[in-house]
Amino acid sequence: MSVDTETVLRIANLARIAMSEEEAERLKPELNNILGWVEQLGEVDTSGVEPLAMVIANHTHMREDMVTDGDKRDEILANAPLAEHGFFAVPKVIE
Repeated sequence: MSVDTETVLRIANLARIAMSEEEAERLKPELNNILGWVEQLGEVDTSGVEPLAMVIANHTHMREDMVTDGDKRDEILANAPLAEHGFFAVPKVIE
């Protein structure tokens, strides 16, 4: 597969990247090299390889799902610039 200048400009447009013809010409060989590497990966025999989602085995440690009341309202509100009646106070933004 080969990429031409028109394709580079179309990709740039889809990615909302402003690009001149000269920049597209400079980028064209790089994109063709990347596509060449992808084609090489397609030639690798992976018939005996199990599909996997992660390279490193990652086990999720489950904990008991318990409802707890943090009971730290005063500590949390101490960080707020302004608090009123136990709530964060924010400036009015809608008239």
